[in-house]
Amino acid sequence: NSEPEPEQVMESVARAFNVSHQDLLSRDRSKKVALPRQVAMYLMRELGNASLPQIGETLGGRDHTTVMYACDKVADLIERDDKLRKQVMQIKELLYGQAVMA
Repeated sequence: NSEPEPEQVMESVARAFNVSHQDLLSRDRSKKVALPRQVAMYLMRELGNASLPQIGETLGGRDHTTVMYACDKVADLIERDDKLRKQVMQIKELLYGQAVMA
């Protein structure tokens, strides 16, 4: 099965978190938008094997260090936050159109 495209990841994350595609690209740093953006970065890294600079570029020209921070933060949150972990798993399932074993 091929990796989901960054655009597909963004669409799925936006839908799951009830924000717009535009929100993910925006400079909005409110938690409502920042967390989904970080989840999108994390999933692109996890599923798409995109490089950090590529992911930053896809999400509105962000720095690769920002992406690195986001990936670490989401990985950490998933360990501790059941609700977020379930949400991220659901997004993965959507992207693959089937259950993905975490």
